[in-house]
Amino acid sequence: MNILILNGSPAGSASITLQTMEYIKVLNPDHEYEVLHVGQQIRRFEKDFSEAYAALERAELIVFCYPVYTFLAPAQLHRFIGLMKASGIDFAEKFATQLTTSKHFYDTTAHRYISDNCADMRLRCIRGLSADMEDLLTKKGQKEARAFFKYVLWNIRKGYCEPASAAMPKERFAPVIATAAAVKKRGPEEAGSEQTACVKHRDALHIALVTDYDPDYQTAKEGVGATGDSAALADSTALVAMIDRFRSSFPGECELINLHEFPFSGGCLGCFHCASDGKCIYKDGFDDYLREHINGADAVVYAFTIRDHSMGHRFKMYDDRQFCNGHRTVTMGKPVGYLVDGDLQAEENLRTLIEARAEVGGNFLTGIASDEKDPDREIDQLAHRLAYAIRRGYTPPKNFYGVGGLKIFRDLIYEMQGLMREDHRFYKEHGFYDFPQKKRGKIAAMYLVGALMGNEKLMKKSKVSMTDGMLMPYKKVIEEAGNK
Repeated sequence: MNILILNGSPAGSASITLQTMEYIKVLNPDHEYEVLHVGQQIRRFEKDFSEAYAALERAELIVFCYPVYTFLAPAQLHRFIGLMKASGIDFAEKFATQLTTSKHFYDTTAHRYISDNCADMRLRCIRGLSADMEDLLTKKGQKEARAFFKYVLWNIRKGYCEPASAAMPKERFAPVIATAAAVKKRGPEEAGSEQTACVKHRDALHIALVTDYDPDYQTAKEGVGATGDSAALADSTALVAMIDRFRSSFPGECELINLHEFPFSGGCLGCFHCASDGKCIYKDGFDDYLREHINGADAVVYAFTIRDHSMGHRFKMYDDRQFCNGHRTVTMGKPVGYLVDGDLQAEENLRTLIEARAEVGGNFLTGIASDEKDPDREIDQLAHRLAYAIRRGYTPPKNFYGVGGLKIFRDLIYEMQGLMREDHRFYKEHGFYDFPQKKRGKIAAMYLVGALMGNEKLMKKSKVSMTDGMLMPYKKVIEEAGNK
């Protein structure tokens, strides 16, 4: 069988993730293997896709092999998937699977992203392997890698594949969006009482509105062609109108930051050059720009058009390059919002990612306004909620997405503190090292409670139920609140 490995790691042949496929290759020499280092050589494939086209045509099984970067695959692999979709290749009879390494921080959203895009291309997708970075160094990890590939081959022999994720049925609504110019023309009274009240009292609030549309989109609609850069050439009319509406409704300054205009030298290389001092190896100035114009704002709003089940490869490059901040939640406590052009209701994984990203970062997700049903109302509501959250410093406690994600990082940074010195310093300062094994007083108390509950005579003598005992401190808090 012809097996094509799409190595999405920017490290190329030095990729840790790729080593698991090398291990599998050694144990299964009866197949023909080909590797394309799409993460490392993405610019070459952008200029000339012919080599990749021929390899994809020959392949019977395509393996997406990549490290998980910020909830998803690296930006370079995002870009290559766009090129695959634009290539015109018929993938309907081909199989696909994926192999990732990570610390299991949202590997679920990364795998779903790949499987959703495989479904778009009609690839026959087989569930992949999510391994820890060091799994291959253990007997257990080696066994799991062998079992994974056997499972893939068995599915191919049987002709089995995973069912494609069904998009939610949805009635499309024509966007009813008022631009800033339209609001001025018809007068503030007609723009809605809530919006009027908000606009009349502008103050010192300052937010960063980050987007990625092509400013020349109106003259660039023709000829998407084989470049696959539909992101840059797409009609951005709806998104621009949403941005205008938001800026007219928000009672403060909105600094528009268009990633399409930033001179990125490239996507994150995963080189860890920034681990000790937070300085990126690239000299394009993104790390300083991020800290001065985005991290320093009172809040951040992201505005994008859904592309390939994500925010698009340029936004993904922006996300990956934020690794110059390491695993430090430097914007925690600041609210965040989203303006989304596209069928968001059909994008379960993207909605999960947006919520999880806010929760892990300690940011209050004030809303996601889309252009699906009532965009004017949703955009105004987002603007007002954002202003409320900034003024009052409102940040709700983390849910499972945030607590679980941060615990993974807590253990990782503590273990790698010698390398990730800035992260370690930040985690110590903010009390993130909340290891439960260090809470000796609580552990001892639970031993006493356990012993009491295991002794029927003592339980009868105490005349206090377990529930009553647990409620006592809560009742005290309520009593004190009533006395204030």
